[in-house]
Amino acid sequence: MVVSLASCSYDRLMMKAQRAKVKTSPLEQVGLQSLVERYMAKDQTSIGTLEGIYSVSSVVTKKGKTIFSSQEREKITDRQENYSKVAIMRDNKQAGREYIEVVIDDKAYQSHYPVYGEFSAMAESNLLLYKHYDSKGRSSSFTFTYDKAKDVLEGIRTDNNGNKTITYKLTYVKISPKAPALQSSAR
Repeated sequence: MVVSLASCSYDRLMMKAQRAKVKTSPLEQVGLQSLVERYMAKDQTSIGTLEGIYSVSSVVTKKGKTIFSSQEREKITDRQENYSKVAIMRDNKQAGREYIEVVIDDKAYQSHYPVYGEFSAMAESNLLLYKHYDSKGRSSSFTFTYDKAKDVLEGIRTDNNGNKTITYKLTYVKISPKAPALQSSAR
């Protein structure tokens, strides 16, 4: 009896702590019900579209002149391979964006999921504008290209800091859903 009461109290404490954590985040929060509603409201399949689950990698490079030289040098300052798993899904709830990005890493149970990014397609092209939000709610913009044949998104953002140029490159590789492989009819 004491064990079940302690377990119940612990569960309530954990739920209260998670609710407190959700309330303090400056990012828009999306609950499981809202995610399911967005999915159910869509009118097309995810295969061959931007929607899906992606593995994300990044590379940060600095380019600039050194103090004692007039020659420019380029240096990779950070590289992270497959550091996150995200879901990109169509959003018909808010004007001004077509897709939202939600981190779905398997860290812990969550009752709400922060929206870390928004994608908007440019008319009749494979270019997308991406607005990324950090955990403090600040935003930065990237320009992405989408290769439908390879199911790969590549984004670039460049910042100038004095005499140095910092380039941020994000690569999203679609994990799911994948288009079924074409079976060869030659025998």
